Amino acid sequence: MQVSEQWPLEIEQWLAEGKRILIAPGWKNSPAGHWQSEWQAQFPAMQRVEQPDWDYPVAADWVRQLDQTVRASSAPALIVAHSLACPTLAHWAALHGRESSVKGVLLVAPADVMRPEAPEAFTGFAPLPIIPLPFFSWIIASTTDPHCSTDRASQLALNWRCKLSLIENAGHINIASGHGEWPEGLQLLAKLIQIVNGDQDE
Repeated sequence: MQVSEQWPLEIEQWLAEGKRILIAPGWKNSPAGHWQSEWQAQFPAMQRVEQPDWDYPVAADWVRQLDQTVRASSAPALIVAHSLACPTLAHWAALHGRESSVKGVLLVAPADVMRPEAPEAFTGFAPLPIIPLPFFSWIIASTTDPHCSTDRASQLALNWRCKLSLIENAGHINIASGHGEWPEGLQLLAKLIQIVNGDQDE
């Protein structure tokens, strides 16, 4: 059996040990068919961060809800954030990250809330913190994301002291870009678990 086929077992083991994986969708939530929803269907123990208003996000409310979800348990946690959930996580980490049970995060296709053409709904999330995130953090960005340029993704990784991986021509890494189950993402999550557990170098 190849290593890539073993990675989902690491996810199952993490969850079986009572540890948590929190799924944090972006603006308008992740509908059926989105990889975040597909992952939850495959691993029911994963928990979604349910925001109070998916269509009209208020930064303070989204940060508060994320904090409440994290604080609901002291078990070690990983967070898999997509799009607007990435700026949300950065704001939360600046306020509460050092005292939390979070051990690592995947920041997938972060939304650049400071770009001139950003939706009006994103304005409350700017400006973004410029501080290192206090846990292992890994940005997964696309070279063709209409919501975040590669230069901006690189700047966010520098500001937050994140590992950065760029995927060629992956759009916003969502349903529209053809990322349904996104098994490659599960491999990245399993690798994150290996790094957090000290089984693999960063």
